[in-house]
Amino acid sequence: MAPLPSAQNDVAILTRRALMAGSDLSRRDLTVKGAQGVTLGVIAAYVVGIAILWNIPYLHYILWPFKMLVIAFHEFSHAITACCTGGRVESISLDPREGGVTHMRGGIGAITLPAGYLGSSLIGALLTFCGFDTFASKVASIVLGVCFLLTLWWGKKDWLTIFTILAAVGLLVAFWFISHGQALRFVVLFIGVMSSLYSVWDICDDLIWRKVNTSDATQFAKRYGGSSQCWGVIWSIISVVIMAAGIVAGIAAFPETSEQQ
Repeated sequence: MAPLPSAQNDVAILTRRALMAGSDLSRRDLTVKGAQGVTLGVIAAYVVGIAILWNIPYLHYILWPFKMLVIAFHEFSHAITACCTGGRVESISLDPREGGVTHMRGGIGAITLPAGYLGSSLIGALLTFCGFDTFASKVASIVLGVCFLLTLWWGKKDWLTIFTILAAVGLLVAFWFISHGQALRFVVLFIGVMSSLYSVWDICDDLIWRKVNTSDATQFAKRYGGSSQCWGVIWSIISVVIMAAGIVAGIAAFPETSEQQ
């Protein structure tokens, strides 16, 4: 097995590749090649599989570990936007039944409230983008690990939050060493798809089937007008568009075959 490059070198190399891809993007077409076709097929299978498991009693427990990770993304997005808009994060907690909650003071509500869904969608799109390439997936796993540890630092120190985040970091480390990171690529891709579409399924759960009055969309509607269903649909559409952008960018930026990767 080849020695692992340092995290700093990984980021520097990926940055150069992204810049080169951006400068050459106008000359590239979006023809789907062999490895990309496989990746798109895997994404489609993930979408169908997650949609089925999400709505079937008892079977939805299969998604529980990954759902907790995506909830962590959701709450991390609330937290980071609160900090960026002058707020302060007091705690983050994760709950498998009620989801997650971020307690914060200050910040701009018009940004922090939708940031949970839209932020997790953006993270999902970036992970989906990285999932088209093994090396990019390794870099993404480093960033993921940092985000998880930040969430743990912010989070309420209950056993579930600690276990979920540490298990996530352990999973990423373990898959790094399988087939020189090939397995890691599909794990990153799965988490990306799950995170991108989390807003769609969770909004349907909260606003259509269960009518949860404490959802982000409901709180947003109370503060800024409109209906929670309307805001939920808008955020869902934006999430799907962001995911599609991540897929198109992945096709354009990573034309290599599996062997070249």
